[in-house]
Amino acid sequence: MCLQQTVPPSGHRLREGGQDSSGAPTTTPEARGVSVKDIYLDNQATTRTDPRVVERMLPYFTEHYGNPHSAQHEFGHDAKRAVDEARTQVAKLIGARPAEVVFTSGATEANNQALLGVARAHTGERRRLITTRIEHPCVEACMRQLELEGFEVVYVPVDADGRVDLQTLAKLVHQQTLVVSIMAANNEIGVLQDLHVIGEICAAEGAFFHTDAAQAAAKIPVDVDAMRIDMLGISGHKLYAPMGSGALFVRDRPDLVLAPLLIGGGQEFGLRSGTVAAPLAVGLGAACAIGNEELVAEMQRLTAMRETLWAALHKSVQGIRLVGHPSKRLPGNLNVCLPGTRAVDVIAALDGVALSSASACATGGGVPSHVLDGIGLAPEVAECCLRIGLGRFTTADEMSIATPKIIAAFAAAGASITA
Repeated sequence: MCLQQTVPPSGHRLREGGQDSSGAPTTTPEARGVSVKDIYLDNQATTRTDPRVVERMLPYFTEHYGNPHSAQHEFGHDAKRAVDEARTQVAKLIGARPAEVVFTSGATEANNQALLGVARAHTGERRRLITTRIEHPCVEACMRQLELEGFEVVYVPVDADGRVDLQTLAKLVHQQTLVVSIMAANNEIGVLQDLHVIGEICAAEGAFFHTDAAQAAAKIPVDVDAMRIDMLGISGHKLYAPMGSGALFVRDRPDLVLAPLLIGGGQEFGLRSGTVAAPLAVGLGAACAIGNEELVAEMQRLTAMRETLWAALHKSVQGIRLVGHPSKRLPGNLNVCLPGTRAVDVIAALDGVALSSASACATGGGVPSHVLDGIGLAPEVAECCLRIGLGRFTTADEMSIATPKIIAAFAAAGASITA
């Protein structure tokens, strides 16, 4: 597969050390071609589709447009080969086997299929489900639904950083536990969980381990075998693939049976009926391959930029606090709080920088963040939390522009600033 090199969003390739791609000296970021507006720092909400991913997808809209389930002509064969390759690429990212990957429309569908599917397929004595109070709404909703269907749902506590209390979890998991669902990385505060330990706890009692990896896949190392994960949800638009793409990993083990949510033609190993969208599958596969190849370098780059930003905010904005664990967090996630200064006021004062309030609700109904509530923040503090999401296309030059803008926005919202 031939992949182009990534370029910054402005389309102008930059070099470190004050030179542009031609070697000419430059001065300010603006002079180096960085736009002073529309700097995107909301990469936990969604990511820009990587141009290399788009390039890989395009032929499957207009040239290789066959149905991947049609085996009687070359159009179908071409599409099937592409889908098979994409399945292999997704599997490689998480250390799975291709036959364990089911294509979905995203992590919401994947997590629904995993949790509702496994619960409805198992009618034995295992009726306990364990999760946390800081999961994505799709997992929360599944748990509420299964509680209505007669399952016992138990919530394991998390500490003030959002980390699961592993000792309590070990006590809660027993022979009547069917599944433990704990997200790999939180979408608001970026906290990472100890998946290896959680997997061992589940395996010791024969419980299935499900994790929502929408924020983790292609951002941090994930190995389903080493972590003893049985089911895992992936969202394409969180890892530079298009919206509407996703996948569910289901471990190939005889006792793990899922009732399908979508029935019909029996595609995707009988778990997800309907024609697989070859362009979307190809895009997800390409994004996983790129993410896998660039994982270590990108983790280091984003962590360095995040720490530089936090150091600047901590130095300049009096009283600002970090929300979440200082190091066990997504490389590109920074969640900060300045009690008494509402995040919406900071955002309103921002000029040309796109980020979001961590207290924004899932549906716009005005309900404060359940994640911030889950880690013990009072509502009046939660409304002061700001989420900043760095990503693949965030450059150091952009951050040199965005950082003083963010500090100025805090000042405009009433914060005391140290010169």
